[in-house]
Amino acid sequence: MRLGILDQVPLHEGDTVEATMEATERLVLEAERLGYERYWFAEHHNTNGLLSAAPELFIARMGAKTSKIKLGSGGVLLPQYHPLKVAESFATLDAFYPGRIELGIGNSPGGSERTRLALTDGEENRAAEFSRLVDETAGFLTDSLSNRHPYRIVKTTPRDRKPSPISILGLSPRSARIAAEQDRGLVFGHFINPDRWEETLSTYREAGGKNVIVCVFVICAPTQEEAERLARTQDAWIQGVRLGNSIVPSFKTTEAKIWNDVQVERIRKDRRRAIVGTPDVVERELEVLATRYQTDQFLLINNAFDQEKRLQSYQLIAERLL
Repeated sequence: MRLGILDQVPLHEGDTVEATMEATERLVLEAERLGYERYWFAEHHNTNGLLSAAPELFIARMGAKTSKIKLGSGGVLLPQYHPLKVAESFATLDAFYPGRIELGIGNSPGGSERTRLALTDGEENRAAEFSRLVDETAGFLTDSLSNRHPYRIVKTTPRDRKPSPISILGLSPRSARIAAEQDRGLVFGHFINPDRWEETLSTYREAGGKNVIVCVFVICAPTQEEAERLARTQDAWIQGVRLGNSIVPSFKTTEAKIWNDVQVERIRKDRRRAIVGTPDVVERELEVLATRYQTDQFLLINNAFDQEKRLQSYQLIAERLL
């Protein structure tokens, strides 16, 4: 399988921001050593526990520390920005690290409406213009804007380079159709909501789409009991995110939680987004998803507590599958 990692750079209870950054660098270096194909950084704003607000900066930093692993965004929230600026940021990254940069683009507001307004300095929501924004970003990257485009004579700097490949993060047939029609890869967020997978993937492939990556929560440990203990901290983290707290809770905090019936049912449903278990279980469940989605490409995400356990999870998976 072709495995990568998606990192939201979660802050763990009791850790400092500085320690989290150090743990992230260690994880990227280990991912490259283990043979993971790509490492992408998410984009989230106005949270207390998800530190990846500027994926371009993480890519730049980690590119200087690594030599071969592909680095990307998962993804740049394009409606909040302007295509030329996004194109020039990634053109610059690709000039630093040729052939290693991947541009994942999303259509999310990145947070609340107030957060979106702060990001755009009060501009109207351009989510409905997503297809045009993707097309213009690609046009700037490849110098292929229409001759009638008002910005046709504006050239991306730096120039004369092979552009970063573009993928669209999506959960719906609309995103899938845009990705296929513009000949982009599709990254399906199983870890967010797997419910519309069949409709989304069939739309993408029927429209000519060819490159699918699936992103899924995966927690691996030497024993099933340990994997479940880790997964419960991620369960608690997801519940916290719903309440505005995105710091990953410790084992002690998690074990002290008392869930009501509604939360228990939510946790049960949320587990559909995750694979939890030993290397045998993870291999088997990833093969099930590979058959379902008809792809061998996955981005793995792990927001369970304890940075060392998180690192071990990726090591165990690599030892079995890479």
